[in-house]
Amino acid sequence: MLQHPHGMASLRAQLIFFWLLLLVVCVALGLVMVELYRSSAGAQIASGRESTQEACRAIGRRYANSVGDPVPPGPKLDLLQVLLQLVLIERPHVEGGVWQATGGTLAYAYPTYEGSGAKLDVPAAEQPLIVELARQAARTQQLQTDVVRGSREALIVSSCPLAAPAHDLAAWTMTRTSGGALSAQESLRTGLAVLTLMVMASGIWLGFILLRGLRHVQRIESRLAQAQADSMPLLQRTGVSEIDRLVDGFNGYRTRFEKAREQLREAARRQSRDQRLTALGRMTGGIAHEIRNPIAAMRLRAENALSAAPERHAEALRAIVLQIDRLDGLVRSLLGLVQPLVLDRSEHPLHAWLEERAAAQAQGAADRQVRLTVDHAQPAVALFDADHLARAVDNLLDNAIRHAPRGSEVVLQALPGAGHALLIRVDDQGPGIPEALAPQLFEPFATGRADGTGLGLALAREVAIAHGGDLRHVALHPGTRFELELPWRAS
Repeated sequence: MLQHPHGMASLRAQLIFFWLLLLVVCVALGLVMVELYRSSAGAQIASGRESTQEACRAIGRRYANSVGDPVPPGPKLDLLQVLLQLVLIERPHVEGGVWQATGGTLAYAYPTYEGSGAKLDVPAAEQPLIVELARQAARTQQLQTDVVRGSREALIVSSCPLAAPAHDLAAWTMTRTSGGALSAQESLRTGLAVLTLMVMASGIWLGFILLRGLRHVQRIESRLAQAQADSMPLLQRTGVSEIDRLVDGFNGYRTRFEKAREQLREAARRQSRDQRLTALGRMTGGIAHEIRNPIAAMRLRAENALSAAPERHAEALRAIVLQIDRLDGLVRSLLGLVQPLVLDRSEHPLHAWLEERAAAQAQGAADRQVRLTVDHAQPAVALFDADHLARAVDNLLDNAIRHAPRGSEVVLQALPGAGHALLIRVDDQGPGIPEALAPQLFEPFATGRADGTGLGLALAREVAIAHGGDLRHVALHPGTRFELELPWRAS
């Protein structure tokens, strides 16, 4: 799977951060609007309401404290007039009075009136509202407040009950404020509603962008994850310009990568041919030596058979057949080195294939009393040419078994290597590779065995190179390890 770099913020995180930032800005704007409302005409409604209600309650409290208990049967008009003056003098632009169900308006005061003279009469236009609120307050014994919006001003009237045996006495207070106060209040509500809708719409819009972008990214990630180990997929455009620039950049890189890979393969083929030609020159002497020895042995056997009794002819013929088999194996190995390898790759279950290779060498291991073990540390399906790779691994196993001491163990193992690589290891507990032989270990006819041709490791390395990998020797203490590296991707 593709891994996301931790050092870089994801598209999801950036969009969520932007949405939160937008939300904070909207909240800040809302707070500013509320503060502007409090400092503008809209706040006058709340201030006027509070002022009239508090003034009315103050009149009621002071009157009750002054008349004491029991309450006299009739209102004390002089006291009420004084209380109106005392209370309303502390509240600018507030006027008030006292109303009784049987006597109508009993007292009135407007001590903060800013006109040329004292104001002594109840405003006629507002008197019906005042009487209605006073009647309700006397009847319910509860504070009553009403706000009436006019063409140029807003009227705020409050009324509260006064102490009276018949519950027919009430005080009232009144003030006026700008006519724009109510509209300011409505404008604030409308503005907050619009602001809330904008935040919600922005969140939905950003969420849509986020989900759309993430779906495209997930499709691209899935396409890359499903690609074969040795190929780069062609990505489809998404319709999102920012993502499409990445897609176009990747597709352009894919084209250059494919071209470079083809050039690399051609260079590898040329290198392989050059290596074979160079090795061919060095092989000439080795071939002559390897062929001369069996021919000399066959000539000697044949000459001895000609001069020997007929009953010894069969023994000579068997020795000659063995030398012919040796020559035939030598020729087949030489052809494998000289002829280019044409691979037919396919997917193979790695465990089952390794078990087959171990089974093919089981009899040789048993004859030499060597334990042959397959390590199942890496379950996987690998892509390779089974026939050619089998020849390479069989050669490695055969060498390990031949060099392993009796009673020791040879281990065949597959595990992941660095990057996208698969390592097939063959370990033995033998004496190891002589230092003098190590530099020419993978060259043809380089061998430390008297009965060896020195072609097995050379063939195994050719197979590894043809697959795009390599074959390495690693010295163990004690023992020897050969690592055959192949391109691979975990499934």
